[in-house]
Amino acid sequence: MSNSAQTARALAALGHEARLDVYRLLVRAGEDGLIVGDIASHTKLPLSTLAHHLRTLVSAGLVVQERQGREVVSYADFAAVKRVLSYLTSECCQGVSLVREDAA
Repeated sequence: MSNSAQTARALAALGHEARLDVYRLLVRAGEDGLIVGDIASHTKLPLSTLAHHLRTLVSAGLVVQERQGREVVSYADFAAVKRVLSYLTSECCQGVSLVREDAA
């Protein structure tokens, strides 16, 4: 998958208010991550709805999940979001040349 496609997928995943809230919560949790029940408590999302949103974030490469015993811990993938931001800003201030057709 191209960088453009990966970035579009990540941005589409974050383009939903509930998923953005979940992702920001996981960012605040840092390297410790959060178990699904704690995410549900913080966001007030039903578990079935939360599971759907987490699957989307995982599929987009923004969240990593790890089973620890009976619990599933979710973590924000900080490297992935840095790649998205880098892609968006990598050509900053490079200039743009306009293609103009002569009006002859």
